[in-house]
Amino acid sequence: MKHATTAVSLALAALWAWQPAAATAGATRGQQKPAAPQQTPPPAPAQLATVAPPADYVIGADDVLTVMFRREKDLSAEVVVRPDGKITLPLINDIQAAGLTTDQLRDRVTEQAARFVESPTVTVIVKQINSRKVFITGQVMKPGPYPIGDRMTVMQLISTAGGLTEYAKKKDIVILREPAGRPGSKPAAFKFNYDDVRKLKNLASNIELKPGDTVIVP
Repeated sequence: MKHATTAVSLALAALWAWQPAAATAGATRGQQKPAAPQQTPPPAPAQLATVAPPADYVIGADDVLTVMFRREKDLSAEVVVRPDGKITLPLINDIQAAGLTTDQLRDRVTEQAARFVESPTVTVIVKQINSRKVFITGQVMKPGPYPIGDRMTVMQLISTAGGLTEYAKKKDIVILREPAGRPGSKPAAFKFNYDDVRKLKNLASNIELKPGDTVIVP
């Protein structure tokens, strides 16, 4: 009987010793802070897609421009030059763009914006050139007008137009170019032999086209 009482006393003592330790461990686990979520770095700012205008570039209808104000962000806009040559900007409204260089348009926008904001800083960026067009007609798969962007050769235009048809007279292609500043005058004519250029002969005839040129494929 004495041994049984002693065993019970030891069991109760062990139970009481275990309960505070368990409580302390549970409290310690409860005090552990959850791991901080990993922060995703902000995305890099998107690069503004632009084109490099040729040295003689002037703004024309259908060109896509970005007019940026450094401080007055709400005045910035991406615009398409309308057929009447104008663009529309917030607050400023309509302003003539066609026939101007980007620097001239920048100065004009700056002048107009100065009526509403103090010392505006303006940048004009060309995003897409659609006004510089050439024309191809005759025996090609897709005749019509094509934008030339910053540059295009005769061979490139023929390729863009889907290539020649089987009936095309490849040796008798002609490029017509009106004299600059003399509308209505007799155009200059340049001959182009498709077969020669394809065989890497007479490469000088694969001239760089200018806005308004017409390529005739008989």
